[in-house]
Amino acid sequence: MRQATGLSRSVHKVKSLQLQGLSATEGQCVFQHKGHFTGTNNEWNTLIEHYQGNPLALKLVAAATLELFNGRIAEVLKYVRQGILIFDDIRDLLKRQFDRLSAIEQEVMIWLAINREPMSISALAEDMVTDLSKHQLPEAMTSLLRRSLIEKATSLLIEKSTEQFSLQPVMMEYVSEHFIELLCEEMTTQEPNLLMSHALIKATAKDYVRESQIRLILEPIVAQLHMRLKSKQAIAEKLHQILAKLRTEFSAVSGYGGGNLINLFSQSKIDLTNYNFSNLTIWQAHLRQVNLSGVNFQNVDLAKSVFAETLSGVVSVSFHPDGNLLATGDMDGMIRLWRVLDGQQVLAFKAHVGWIWSITFSPDGQILASTSHDSLVRLWNVQDGTCLKTLHGHMSSVWTAAFSPNGRVLASGSDDQTIRLWNVKDGVCLRILHGHTSEVTSVCFSPDGQILASGSQDSSVRLWDPQDGTCLKTLQETSWIWSVVFSPDGKTLASSNGDQTIRLWNVQNGVCQKTLCGHTSWVTSVCFSPVGQTLASGSEDSSVRLWDPHNGTCLRVLQGHTSYVWAVAFSPDGKTLASGSADLCARLWNVQDGTCLKAFQGNTNGIRCISMSPDGQTLVSGSYDTLVRLWDVQSGTCLKTLQGHSGCIWAVAYSPDGKTVATGSDDQTIRLWDIEEGACLKTLHGHSSWVCSVRFSPDGQLLASCSHDSSIWLWNVQDGACLKTFQEHSGWVWSIAFSYDGRMLASGSDDQTICLWDMQDSCYLKTLHGHTAWVLTVAFSPDEMLPG
Repeated sequence: MRQATGLSRSVHKVKSLQLQGLSATEGQCVFQHKGHFTGTNNEWNTLIEHYQGNPLALKLVAAATLELFNGRIAEVLKYVRQGILIFDDIRDLLKRQFDRLSAIEQEVMIWLAINREPMSISALAEDMVTDLSKHQLPEAMTSLLRRSLIEKATSLLIEKSTEQFSLQPVMMEYVSEHFIELLCEEMTTQEPNLLMSHALIKATAKDYVRESQIRLILEPIVAQLHMRLKSKQAIAEKLHQILAKLRTEFSAVSGYGGGNLINLFSQSKIDLTNYNFSNLTIWQAHLRQVNLSGVNFQNVDLAKSVFAETLSGVVSVSFHPDGNLLATGDMDGMIRLWRVLDGQQVLAFKAHVGWIWSITFSPDGQILASTSHDSLVRLWNVQDGTCLKTLHGHMSSVWTAAFSPNGRVLASGSDDQTIRLWNVKDGVCLRILHGHTSEVTSVCFSPDGQILASGSQDSSVRLWDPQDGTCLKTLQETSWIWSVVFSPDGKTLASSNGDQTIRLWNVQNGVCQKTLCGHTSWVTSVCFSPVGQTLASGSEDSSVRLWDPHNGTCLRVLQGHTSYVWAVAFSPDGKTLASGSADLCARLWNVQDGTCLKAFQGNTNGIRCISMSPDGQTLVSGSYDTLVRLWDVQSGTCLKTLQGHSGCIWAVAYSPDGKTVATGSDDQTIRLWDIEEGACLKTLHGHSSWVCSVRFSPDGQLLASCSHDSSIWLWNVQDGACLKTFQEHSGWVWSIAFSYDGRMLASGSDDQTICLWDMQDSCYLKTLHGHTAWVLTVAFSPDEMLPG
């Protein structure tokens, strides 16, 4: 090949031709010469494309398929997808090729196999540990290209100015297998050379890449170690021995050894409590689900390692105008800024005392505006997180805020049924817009700044002139409006609704052009891509959908969240979509193929609610991880873990006799548990949204529950039957409490009221007014005179 290349350069009549693989049709002919095969067109295409039309590879695969699988292509693909189907003759050929490579060339091949997708030379250099390897890299790449062992990647997703390189699938499988075998041999002999020089997984990689690395590299290594060492205890001892060697002989050497060991401990499900990793370099450790209690990380380098953040449910998301930062607002009043490239948190600060309903960057990216149910609007310096201004004026929760296109005006909408326009420079309220008769949940400026749209729980969308505050049009809906957004050309307005639909409106004449159906619960957020070709929506059904706004078809459903999706936002280039959910996770999605690029995951073990047993000996807790746990108060040990819910646990309560626990979840169900056995006695269905609170009556015969569906239910504890449903609140009901004699029930809601109910007659008594924000908890005084 080298001689041919030289001739093509020096002699005009000699040319080199880059050979391509066989087409799908040609590949099938190779198989048919061997015998009879069965498979769909898609299966044939997948198999032949996997081996890139390599005639030798296809001949060997064909022979093995007949012998092992009676010619069934679908059976072969099961093994191909697991990355374990390389036949002996191909392996011998690849081994001869690989063994002839220099050390640096083999290092490059292994890194390309680890990364699983095309890489630039600069990205490969960042992965390498030694300066010598980085210096030799360009020459090694040229050599490997010349021998066709690597290839230049071609994809519409790759920038033309950046050359990227990859391995053919068959070569990638072989190199991965070879790497795994060598590494396991090194670990057996405790010579951690590859363990130091190469990462087994990359914690900072895109989620789907890291998951592939776990499946095809980390899991097989653990499986091989188990085959060699026979038990989990033996694996733990071997890893501990290697850790001791790293600490004594490699503490001054930079490398991946420490991080690889942590990932191996985690994959092997070995408890790291009280392990000593001090003075080590710990790169690319994926620590989000790892219990680090008592672990010694003194004087360690944790570069490129990923920890679980203390992230609560993500209620709002917003991209910085340059696309490099993502802002999230959560249920605990925290704002966090994340670097999109590697998912690292760069800034976090306490912004409000409650849920952050809305965050949005100014057009120049210098200011971040936030709103919350504390009735405040705040402006933040994006560089350091300092508060520039606090805007006072709203009398209740502020759901939404939006900057005008020139960044000079900020609009905000509130539970107080008003919209306020603020001067961003001095924080002065310029104008108050009245007209809505319920909470204003969303506001948005048109691209030219001439129209302001607002959506409300009064089931209407209003279009306003922001210059004089006049209402230009009212678009009547049939359910609550959660979100409104203009298309980039300003001609269309999208609104998302409580009736599970999205409507597209003609801004000029106010006519509904299309209704998009598909979600199975409230549609909480919508946004257009920057060029208007795609509309994204998030819903309480836990899904994100991509739509074609021109014909109303659903292009793709993005699955991955396990609870309500509160917010969606496109990146400025339209290639990435961000979503925020009550499952403590913000996700970044590739818009073109729907894969999850990155998940900013919080600590899913965080406790959401607790209740003490009547005798004070045990405590029950409900967590974001869907589990209910019983604890011994004296020792702090977990006595039982109750599994059954599929969503975050929002409410727990002991029965008066201490034998039963009731739990409420955002899976919309209530469960009754036998504490002694840890078994679920009953599952109560009826609510259509989160169950926020559950309470037993003093005699233990009744159970009351309340929900974000604005209702209160009374249940018979013995048979689980619904006895009564109360519907008086106009907002989410957050809390309920029985009086001490059980004759009265109080409920608190985000409609700022407390309702009192007569339990003897099962009827409504009265409404208590006075609060100017959400009523999150209620309780009766012991003398039963006052609920508060």
